[in-house]
Amino acid sequence: MERVIHTPEGVRDIYGRECARKKVLLKKLHDVFVSYGYEDIETPTFEYFDVFSREIGTIPSKDLYKFFDREGDTLVLRPDHTPSVARAASRYFVEEDMRQAIRLCYQGNTFLNSSSYQGRPKEVTEMGVEMMGDASADSDAEVLAMTIDLLRAAGLKDLQVSVGQVDFFKSLLEGAGMPEDVVEELRGLISIKNHFGVEECVRRQGLSRELTEVFSEMPHLFGSVEILDKAKTMTKNVKALASIERLEEIYRILEMYGCSQYITFDLGMLSKYRYYTGIIMQAFTYGTGQPILKGGRYNHLLGHFGKECPSIGFTLVMEHLMNALDRQGIEVPLTQETEVIFYDGEDRRQAIQRASSMRREGKNVVLQRRGMVP
Repeated sequence: MERVIHTPEGVRDIYGRECARKKVLLKKLHDVFVSYGYEDIETPTFEYFDVFSREIGTIPSKDLYKFFDREGDTLVLRPDHTPSVARAASRYFVEEDMRQAIRLCYQGNTFLNSSSYQGRPKEVTEMGVEMMGDASADSDAEVLAMTIDLLRAAGLKDLQVSVGQVDFFKSLLEGAGMPEDVVEELRGLISIKNHFGVEECVRRQGLSRELTEVFSEMPHLFGSVEILDKAKTMTKNVKALASIERLEEIYRILEMYGCSQYITFDLGMLSKYRYYTGIIMQAFTYGTGQPILKGGRYNHLLGHFGKECPSIGFTLVMEHLMNALDRQGIEVPLTQETEVIFYDGEDRRQAIQRASSMRREGKNVVLQRRGMVP
């Protein structure tokens, strides 16, 4: 009996037309990055464990693929591009007297050793950008505008980019004095918009009336730009108010880009990645239950690698995007079909010459001798 070797759980082969469509999409999306002045960077598929350590605030250790090198150092397969790019940028790019932001883009696979809940893959292809050296609202708005251009270039028409602000939540926490385990519980309840769970959690803490009300309302603070006006009426916390004013400034800039109609706000969006320090974003469309793109501002991540530098970026998951395109019936036109030239032994020379001529003209040609395929 012939032995059939399958792929491990959580990974799969990609071939044929699907693979061709993926390659076309990657090129089209990369062209958008280049149009904004971003330059390519490639980082290793595996890194030292410390690049993704708990102190940085990235993936939990239990979800990493870990192994050892000959010296006994712990290595991991890359679960997230941003810390890798931050490590590289802190070494090769960041200088004290930068006159303009560093704009880097990447593509490659990431690996998560998590449970395959709902059939989620353990290996995916990601592409994204990181802008380093600019802390302004203008850079936030540029990255959001590029996000929208990227998704529209892929063929999506019905899309939404939801923008949060982790500094709003962090500023409120400063006056709450809650233990870390309670903060994590509250963060999780707000993220899944469990209104009753949030109310019960804050009630047990004996917080001020203002903090109790604003924490309890956070699962509902999402919608159009008007939601920011409501948020400002709920607190007198100076830092929290400044974070809302930052969102308002970003929105005004996006109106200049002509893409504000795709933007909504969600102050209850709290990422599991702890390195985010300002705005965070998620992009959605029909046909997929997960965000096809995530990102945000991380002003202190590069400091873990020796050089402080304000930064912002995002990552798009190709598998989520392709699933959405399939379910919406949006075609990805292939650049060129492949022609087949059949030949017999006596006309081999003419077939080879014809195929060579066509290839020089930029055409794709398969030479197939008759009788060789059953």
